[in-house]
Amino acid sequence: MADASYTTPVGDYDTQLGDYFALLKPRVMSLVVFTALVGLLAAPVSVHPVIAFSSILFVAIGAGASGALNMWWDADIDAVMRRTAKRPIPSGRVPAGEAMSLGLARAGLSVMMLGLSANLLAAGLLAFTIFFYAVIYSMWLKRSTPQNIVIGGAAGAFPPVIGWVIATGSFSVEAWLMFALIFMWTPPHFWALALFMKSDYDDADVPMLTVTHGRRATRAHVFGYTLPLVLLAVGTGFTAIGGPLYLSAAVILNALFLKGAYDIWRRDEAQAEADEYRVEKKFFRLSLWYLFAHFGMILIEAMLRPFGLGGW
Repeated sequence: MADASYTTPVGDYDTQLGDYFALLKPRVMSLVVFTALVGLLAAPVSVHPVIAFSSILFVAIGAGASGALNMWWDADIDAVMRRTAKRPIPSGRVPAGEAMSLGLARAGLSVMMLGLSANLLAAGLLAFTIFFYAVIYSMWLKRSTPQNIVIGGAAGAFPPVIGWVIATGSFSVEAWLMFALIFMWTPPHFWALALFMKSDYDDADVPMLTVTHGRRATRAHVFGYTLPLVLLAVGTGFTAIGGPLYLSAAVILNALFLKGAYDIWRRDEAQAEADEYRVEKKFFRLSLWYLFAHFGMILIEAMLRPFGLGGW
């Protein structure tokens, strides 16, 4: 880990199955699985149900590997931050070495099995995604630049592309549109969290934008990134993976999202502290639903398309 002085807290390691499951970051894994599944089902090629199920399972295993490796490497800063101090490693419930071994084993298994169940291109992309999240983001970007979450957001944006490649064996514009949707959503989502997490990133010496450039600049960045995100999300409604249902939902969602980003931008810290960051927390909660809703509508359009009802 980056801080060589950090050691797992001394304890009797009364580890439960749930502690190992928590290492896999199940909430993040659920988003990975869902967006990968949408990418697979939105592709213009049908996949045998057994192959589809097994492939998405291996993508989930790979996502869990990334989570375990991230928690192993970040255990020192997780112990400092209130939001993460109760995670399995800093709380002493799982030894750091076991987390690393679990992550590496799952990474190797997931890539190998995805190559066998789907195709080598999908397996290679999964391997790159795990490497990008565990090494490029966790070990390098997170602790070295305020652009950590911007560049690192690519790791979370690859799953729908992997799903598409599982089905088609190739890349396409539609797959990269789904990638771009997640990539552009990630910065305002995490910067909103950073605004109301207050001193966590300062205490952990993580160069989040709120630490390096201040809260006023972070508010401007939230609004600045939301503008192209809105254009991208609504514009996707006119592509092959969109349709009238997606477009209707996207217009409503993005109007709410843009309004929330604008409200964050025009506030100062005195206002935010006075109401305990109510606006920022509301925007963050909306951002959680935002991505699931967009990909949910892409999925609905894809499911209706064989009946002549989805898409344009």
